[in-house]
Amino acid sequence: MLTDWLDALLGLDREIEEVNALQMAVRAVTIYAFTLVIVRVGSKRFLGRATAFDVIMGFIIGSVMSRAINGSAPYFPTLVAGAVLIGMHWLLAVIAYHTRWFGPVVKGNPVLLVEDGQVNERAMRASHISRRDIEEALRLRGVEADLSRIRRAYLERDGRISVIVE
Repeated sequence: MLTDWLDALLGLDREIEEVNALQMAVRAVTIYAFTLVIVRVGSKRFLGRATAFDVIMGFIIGSVMSRAINGSAPYFPTLVAGAVLIGMHWLLAVIAYHTRWFGPVVKGNPVLLVEDGQVNERAMRASHISRRDIEEALRLRGVEADLSRIRRAYLERDGRISVIVE
């Protein structure tokens, strides 16, 4: 019967104490495919420009789904838990988009580091950003690393430094 074959292939039999190498390989392929589908359906931007909100979800989903691969958690309940986590991430992202106050709670705010050539030392210290970090951001844009020419520089929510020069 198909269910018996599937049970044996994935190591779903309750009598089996451990999954074997073939079962773990098949589980890895199916968990990878399932996770890819739910991430792409649930959150198109997931880890594209990762904020802490996205990175935390990446760690959690990886941890949960890996348990189904190695057999330390039940296979199908783990798939459901992974789908619920991605659904929750999507829902929080939608709420963050539609409400002014919730987005900054889960995603953070940009931090103004430099304005009109003046370095905001307090913001830089609190963000653990040095002048060299800002100079690097300028060089990466192909601009001379001269802080006095910066109109504004921000530490963005995803950890990158954006600069607007004169």
